[in-house]
Amino acid sequence: MSTVQLTATPTEKKPTEKKPDAAVVRDALGVGTAVGLSGFAFGVTAAGSGLSPLQTCVLSLAVFTGASQFALVGALAAGGNPYTAAAGAFFLGVRNAFYGLRLSQLLALPRALRPFAAQWVIDETTAVTLAQPTRRAARLGFAVTGLSLYALWNLTTLLGALGAEALGDTDAWGLDAASPAVFLALLAPMLKSAAERATAALAVLLALGLLPVLPAGVPVLLSALAAPAVLFLWGRGGGPGGDMNTAGGDATAPGRDATGSGGDATESGRGMTATEADR
Repeated sequence: MSTVQLTATPTEKKPTEKKPDAAVVRDALGVGTAVGLSGFAFGVTAAGSGLSPLQTCVLSLAVFTGASQFALVGALAAGGNPYTAAAGAFFLGVRNAFYGLRLSQLLALPRALRPFAAQWVIDETTAVTLAQPTRRAARLGFAVTGLSLYALWNLTTLLGALGAEALGDTDAWGLDAASPAVFLALLAPMLKSAAERATAALAVLLALGLLPVLPAGVPVLLSALAAPAVLFLWGRGGGPGGDMNTAGGDATAPGRDATGSGGDATESGRGMTATEADR
């Protein structure tokens, strides 16, 4: 009679890939510079909507979220009610609160610094932070992106507000599209799996479809429903290939026995070795 002893070997953990500080700073400065220059577009647009240079600069210093600022001045330029315009800008800014929930866990900053860091929780700092492999790199990326972007955004806002008259008709330049275009350029490389691309596509369709019938800012918030919708459909239908993580994920073939008759018993990094002992 023989007894079979199964021994599970622990899964080997790959060490976290480290990113040089210089590379993090380079990437963060690149984003901060590229997006910060679009503050000029906001300054010009705000001046064209009737705001004074002082009002424009205070708005950038206090609010510091491009989409909400463009939504506010766009509504004012169209002759909208100031309260309605402010409400639309507020709804757009709500997304930053969700960013903050994720970044607070990732950065784990001291409580004394959190109120100051909250001012820098925006699309671009979130994108740079989430792309880092370690907490140290995430903190560095967040700080450099936030500082460079805040400084340059407010400087170019001032220049845009003062130089608006020299540009003439600001609507003809289409400068209000600069900030969304930069954000899309940051977002696109992060959509690696089929599920992520499907979520982004559905969110775009929802936002565009609801834009003509709902107040400014609301379509953007409702487009977030694309994420649970795609997850639900993927869970029921299995999605393409039956795997949520199509980028880099391995799907187990249905009907395969883990012990593999006459085959290898190794599955997902766990091995089983069989030894026989005669009585």
